[in-house]
Amino acid sequence: MPRFDDADLGVDPAAPAPRESRLSGTLPIPNDAGNTVEIPATRSAISDAAQFMHNLSLSPSTRERRSSRNSFGTSLPIPRSPRVSRLSSAVPSGHASVTRDILASQVQDMSKEKVDAAKNMAFAFDIDGVLAHGNEPIEEAKEALKMLNGDNELGIKIPYILLTNGGGKTETARCQQLSEILESPISTDQFIQSHTPMQALAEYYETVLVCGGEGQKIREVAENYGFKNVVHPKDILAWDPTVSPWRTFTEEDRAEAKPRDFSKVKFDAILVFADSYDYATDMQLIIDLLLAEDGKMLTRAKDPVASRIPVYFSQGDLVFPTNHKGPPRLTQGAFRISIEAQYKALTGVDLERVVYGKPERATYTYADEVLRSWMEQIHDENRLPKNVYMVGDNPASDICGGNMYGWNTCLVRTGVFQGGENDDNNPANFGVFPNVLEAVKAAVRKELGEEFKFKWNPKVNPVTHGDGASAVE
Repeated sequence: MPRFDDADLGVDPAAPAPRESRLSGTLPIPNDAGNTVEIPATRSAISDAAQFMHNLSLSPSTRERRSSRNSFGTSLPIPRSPRVSRLSSAVPSGHASVTRDILASQVQDMSKEKVDAAKNMAFAFDIDGVLAHGNEPIEEAKEALKMLNGDNELGIKIPYILLTNGGGKTETARCQQLSEILESPISTDQFIQSHTPMQALAEYYETVLVCGGEGQKIREVAENYGFKNVVHPKDILAWDPTVSPWRTFTEEDRAEAKPRDFSKVKFDAILVFADSYDYATDMQLIIDLLLAEDGKMLTRAKDPVASRIPVYFSQGDLVFPTNHKGPPRLTQGAFRISIEAQYKALTGVDLERVVYGKPERATYTYADEVLRSWMEQIHDENRLPKNVYMVGDNPASDICGGNMYGWNTCLVRTGVFQGGENDDNNPANFGVFPNVLEAVKAAVRKELGEEFKFKWNPKVNPVTHGDGASAVE
């Protein structure tokens, strides 16, 4: 690592150290004369944020042992039946594929104990920072998924689901994208993104403001979930551009917008499905509706708490990994905390809100539903595997949630976590690994034995391999 001297940074090594007052309550203001004018501090530098911070906005920790950050104190609805998959009904084509299935079946007949163990374990993978960085795959993830999809000594599919706090697109679109970059088929029936469980809310609310995501893709998501009257922030901007003084509004936005007289519309709920691409507009409209009289634009309630419509956030992560080479970037949790602080600054009371996603219990309960259904599809057994391994990169969501739900947790170093041997607040109970492939191998060896082989050898017929040939590499 290169060494820098004071001279390299333009620092005079003989100059006196900075005055202590700069670290104890004063703010230096530079001027043209090279002197400073110091303004005495009258309050803490973090007081504006601290006094408005909801106590449940802080990063969750396993040590707190709480099952939900939701401040309504009520049960959250989740869907009881997974969506019909666009991919799970696909039939293998070609002679080679059929032959592989026959040979795998014969191997499995000869290894019943291992087959039972393989069916009794499952994986839940985070995506960003575990399987991919944005649209760039993590190479080890490709190998891990191929092995779980049957490229192993038994030729058997080991169950896994994808459990991500990402969102902003339909499940079908996201699965197609992941299938391409990870080079393995990902079915919508094994996929849960942050807002997937929120489809159950369509039974309760008719007219909703839906925020987040690129362009207006989130409208399609909400409509696919069954929401009858979906309003996008750009619809309101097209109706009245003055609602957001610092808006971003393109001609493409205008072409896709569905304006109407929103002063006559009663909103039932606010749903933040994904990260905002226009913080100024989304924040303004959310605050407008939270302070409105019974969800009506252009009004102000005499009692904003009694008249307030509910607001739901699809996840609570503060940061997430991207292809940025520096630290992780801020995500929806930062947006939510900002809304909470604004609301308390304007009303003096804490904002009641609901958070889905990891580590909230509703998401893990829904994950059980999806795992059972996926087991039935690939193994004709509608049950939960006994040993579930959560592989994630974010201790505050992936590991915290998995620990509290009783799963085995594996922390990887390809995303948010870049710490020491383990995370202090939310330690992974199964271990810390350099990447997802090493985590998967460790879990499979624990359940199926150290000698388990991770590659299938298609050249050897298991029925005739008693002459000394091996059925696997």
